[in-house]
Amino acid sequence: MNSLLPASFAQHAIDVEGVRINTRVGGEGPPILLLHGYPQTHAIWHLVAPRLAATHTVVLTDLRGYGDSDKPPSDASHTPYAKRAMARDQLLVMRELGFERFAVVGHDRGGRVAHRLALDHPRTVSALAVLDIVPTRHAYRRADADFGRGYYHWFFLTAGNNIPEHLIGGDPEFWIRARMSARHHGGTPFDPEAQAEYVRCFSDPAAIHASCEDYRAASSIDLVHDEEDVAAGRRLTQPLLVLWGEHSFVGRHYDVPAVWAEYADNVRGAALPCDHYVPEEAPEKTLAHLRDFLAAHNRP
Repeated sequence: MNSLLPASFAQHAIDVEGVRINTRVGGEGPPILLLHGYPQTHAIWHLVAPRLAATHTVVLTDLRGYGDSDKPPSDASHTPYAKRAMARDQLLVMRELGFERFAVVGHDRGGRVAHRLALDHPRTVSALAVLDIVPTRHAYRRADADFGRGYYHWFFLTAGNNIPEHLIGGDPEFWIRARMSARHHGGTPFDPEAQAEYVRCFSDPAAIHASCEDYRAASSIDLVHDEEDVAAGRRLTQPLLVLWGEHSFVGRHYDVPAVWAEYADNVRGAALPCDHYVPEEAPEKTLAHLRDFLAAHNRP
């Protein structure tokens, strides 16, 4: 267990239908689930979670395939790493902890899991916040040369024949540090202990493979589910907060609130003075926006 979070955050290994999800829980009050992105673990929230715990019960998890959670085998359909499967993990974790209704905040891949969780279980998710993403469907449908250059990893990580697994596995520490440094702009520097934790977890070949499966699912089965939602008229009905880095690809290439308004009924948002890793680069402003949003929409 890393020391980035206070000892008051109890650690649990919660079994959900045969997949163990590494979980930390701290604080008291209305429940909120925080989900990390690629290539991080729950440790990305180390500057935000302890202060949210002053007013909330804060639950942090490692997504399946990441951190110290299980890395179940995949298949040709990539369904085990569909956001629907990953979202169900989180639903069952919260139920195991006794929470039937809760707010969710997701950064990057965790934002995509949170989006799916809110769509599939609208009565369970009381409020939703997503950090530095637009919906997967929107990103793929409007992909161009700029997107390919900025988000080349979306295509590289989906390659077959274990190509990304082999190349990343040759020097996972370089991959982690290079990816993160390329998407940081001013603000709070990365904590060396946090980066060491990401490197530790990602040095497991099973984690590299699972994370590739996450991206392979996003380019295949996830898009099928997304198109089904659009065809059925399913939208996010919960209050939605969108935060993004003004220097990030998302901030520079999309009208973020307008994009999300195509998928959600009640959107508010703000750009923060950072790049992609919003909770680590701009923790104070992230915390302020989350506190205001949760105070209005996540009462007991």
